[in-house]
Amino acid sequence: MAIDTNSSPQTIASDSAGHPSLRVHARDNVRVALRDLAAGTEIEDGNEIIRLVEPIRHKHKFALCDLKTGDTVTMYGVTVGRATQPIAAGAAIRTDNLAHSTDSDSTGPGASEAHWQMPDVSAFSTATFDGFHRPDGQVGTANIWLVVPLVFCENRNIEVLRQSVAEALGDDPYRDYKRMAKAMLHGVDDDNPSPLHVSPFPNVDGVRFLTHHQGCGTTDDDALALCRLLAGYINHPNVAGATVLSLGCQKAQIAMLKQAMKERDPEGLRPVHYIEQQATASEEALIREALTTIFDGLREANRVERQPAPLSKLRIGVECGGSDGFSGLSANPVVGATIDRLVALGGSGILSEFPELCGVEHELRARCVDDATAQRFTTLMEAYQRHAAAVGADFSMNPSPGNIRDGLITDAMKSAGAARKGGDSPVVEVLDYTEPATRPGLSLLCTPGSDVESTTALVGSGANLVIFTTGLGTPTGNPVVPVLKVSSNSDLARRMADIIDFDTGAVIRGETSIDELADQLLQLCLDTASARYAPRAVELAQYDFIPWKRGVSL
Repeated sequence: MAIDTNSSPQTIASDSAGHPSLRVHARDNVRVALRDLAAGTEIEDGNEIIRLVEPIRHKHKFALCDLKTGDTVTMYGVTVGRATQPIAAGAAIRTDNLAHSTDSDSTGPGASEAHWQMPDVSAFSTATFDGFHRPDGQVGTANIWLVVPLVFCENRNIEVLRQSVAEALGDDPYRDYKRMAKAMLHGVDDDNPSPLHVSPFPNVDGVRFLTHHQGCGTTDDDALALCRLLAGYINHPNVAGATVLSLGCQKAQIAMLKQAMKERDPEGLRPVHYIEQQATASEEALIREALTTIFDGLREANRVERQPAPLSKLRIGVECGGSDGFSGLSANPVVGATIDRLVALGGSGILSEFPELCGVEHELRARCVDDATAQRFTTLMEAYQRHAAAVGADFSMNPSPGNIRDGLITDAMKSAGAARKGGDSPVVEVLDYTEPATRPGLSLLCTPGSDVESTTALVGSGANLVIFTTGLGTPTGNPVVPVLKVSSNSDLARRMADIIDFDTGAVIRGETSIDELADQLLQLCLDTASARYAPRAVELAQYDFIPWKRGVSL
């Protein structure tokens, strides 16, 4: 969204230095507690002194003036709710006194584009990353062979292949846990664990095996969406080629996937092997044929080596999960500033989770480069909302119990902070689920707010790196794309160091600026894209993949 100087990263950082609370935007009528505050605490707010009438937990908000029933509550400069009962100045904002509500104005496109100030990117003017160059011009941040089922009936065969390939390559990510289980059961640890094998394919990052619960017993539209999503993965710049398993009688047919692949890869440059179990002599024959395609594919993939690539070939998807009351103040703005830097350097970003853009639609419309782009965003948002309403759901149901406990009381409040992951650059295209991103700059992608479904979709639309912000901690990863975890607070970064890659808690403490951390995070992205840094999710083999079954998922 467009953020004026009263809510700039520098203002946030300086305001929080030594201060127990923070007003994010000059128009806000609430402040955020940066630490637990006792009743009676006096808070400076400009020329005013606010006395807290009750204890305020850290990350939660309190009113700066007396609010009547029906009054608007504003944060980030936008409406995040309306009072359902009187709220005294210095009282906590809670679910029992605030209801979801949003702004209704319809700012036209282009209003923010002319005012966008590109960040200083001189430090990265000659930067490149080392990636895998594909024949179609795409550049990958990894080199993966993919094994994909067209229907859930093949999940068991996918697992057989996964274990067989891991054993053959000596690449079992769970070997330590298996040793742990044996020691617990038998009381004897293995003093001589088998050593890691040296990979015969040093230029390949591995074989990834997808499983899912779709492909049959569903609508034609869902089967088509699944095939288009799988085509996005198979034709992804991080994927060298794929082995596809089909049962034969399911709704998501091989022909349907081949058509989706033709749309993504019209010249047929990506090697894909299709195997149908009902046309195979036996399960053993199917497994043998699949293994042959995998190992032959690995040999070919290994011929490709990392080479320098311009930042215009980097497309970062941004995601949040397990958000807390600090996410919109530290982690999300740092990621947004990172995306702005990448866009200024010719690269691309993708912002998804449409239910978590509810309440800031007018800001995003104002950033669209033209009327058609703005109208597409409006059309997709309204269609999603109508679909939800048809089954008795609403975007206001999006905040989880964990979100609410940590101060994100309404969907609009959550959205206002979540949208900051997209920075301030112009919106160049709006994509429906499974559509590929094609233009440099920031794209909006229609997905649910569900972490894994949305991350899965970001990758399917072409993100070759994902930045994932969290305030409560979530281990989400992806099978083919590195996922960097960014914490909103340092306590989380310490407690869950095994899943967090980057900490933005210093912003809350006023120890550094968002700009400084954005420069550091962009460098970490380049190191990750070049395999100089391995994200925690990759080290933990956190390979999550969930297609969106397009009923209603918020």
